[in-house]
Amino acid sequence: MSGFATFRVPDRVTGTAADEALGRAMTAAWQRDGIFQIAADAGQRARTREAMAVSRRFFARPPAQKAAYVNDTSYSGYIASGEEVTAGERDASEIFTITPDLPADRALPCHGPVPWPDPEYRAAMEAYLAGVGALGERLLRLVALGLGPGLGLGPAGVDRLAGLTRGGWHHMRVLRFPAASRTTERGIGAHTDYGLLVIAAQDEVGGLFVRPPVAGERRPRNWLPGESTAGFAEDSPGWSYVTPVPGVLTVFPGDILQFLTGGALLSTPHKVRLADRERHTLAYFHEPRFDAVVRPLRPEPGDHTAIHYGEHFTRMFMRCYPRRATTRRIEAEGLLRRLGAVR
Repeated sequence: MSGFATFRVPDRVTGTAADEALGRAMTAAWQRDGIFQIAADAGQRARTREAMAVSRRFFARPPAQKAAYVNDTSYSGYIASGEEVTAGERDASEIFTITPDLPADRALPCHGPVPWPDPEYRAAMEAYLAGVGALGERLLRLVALGLGPGLGLGPAGVDRLAGLTRGGWHHMRVLRFPAASRTTERGIGAHTDYGLLVIAAQDEVGGLFVRPPVAGERRPRNWLPGESTAGFAEDSPGWSYVTPVPGVLTVFPGDILQFLTGGALLSTPHKVRLADRERHTLAYFHEPRFDAVVRPLRPEPGDHTAIHYGEHFTRMFMRCYPRRATTRRIEAEGLLRRLGAVR
C-alpha cells in the first residue's frame, strides 16, 4: 500500500461531527504530505476502467488521425507530445483535454465544443466526469469543515467554498506518457496546477512525484504576474514518489485553494518521470465558474486582491500552449481585453 493517507468519502456530507473529523484529517494530510488518496467505490472503479480503456484506444490511433480533433475556440482536443511546454521545455505527454462542451462563443476565450473522437469515447468520459465531479463537491464540503471557523468555514459557512464550483469550469486532461528513451526521462516538468482541486487516477505503471510542504521554502505564487511555479525545485531533494495503488484516486490542492486559504493549504508541486513502458492517467480539475471572481476567505484588512478565474485559466493555458491555434486566436482577437470588459 501507499504511504499516503487514504480515506473513504461518505455518500453525503451533512456537517456531522464525523464529517468534521474527516475534513480535519484530510487537511492535515495535505499540510503534511501535499496529497491524500481516496478509496474509490465499485461504481467509480468501473468508470475509471472504462475511461482508461477508451483513452488507450484513442491514443493508439495514427498521429494524423488524432491531430484532427482540435478546434480554435476552446482548448479541448488533442495535444501532441512536445506541444505542451513547462519551464521552457517540451513535455513528453500526449493529451486529450476536455473542457466544458459549449457552443462556440467568439466573444469569450476558451468557449467552444469538445471535438469528441467518437460516441463511445464521449460516453465513457462524461460518465467519469460526472462521478469525480460529485466526489469533488463532497470533498470541498469536507475540506471546508476541516479548515474550520478560523477561515469562516465552520458548518454554517461550508457553502462558501463548495458554492464557488456550482456550474464550475470543471475539466480534465486525459494523458498518455511514452516509455523512457535513452535521451529523456522527463514526462512533465515540475509545476503546480492552476485551479482549485485536482483528482487524479493513474494506472499501474507509475511515474508521479509530489513535493510535500518544506519548512522555510517559499513557493512562487503562480497566479501573480512575474511569478511561476513552472520548474520549481525540479532537481532539489524532497520529492515523494506516489506508488500506484489499485482503486484509489489521488487528491491535492491547486493554486486557487492556496489563494483562498491564505496559504493554510499550499498548492502541491508535482512532476512526472517516464517509466520503462507507456503510462496512462486521468487528471480532473474541480473548478470555480469561468466568470467567478475569487477572493481570500479571510482577507487581511485593506486587502482587495482578487482572481478572475476565467482570465487565470486562459493565461495559464496560453502559457502552456504558446503555438496552439486557440492561443493565436485569443491573441489576434484581443479576447483577454474583451474578457476584462465583461467582468
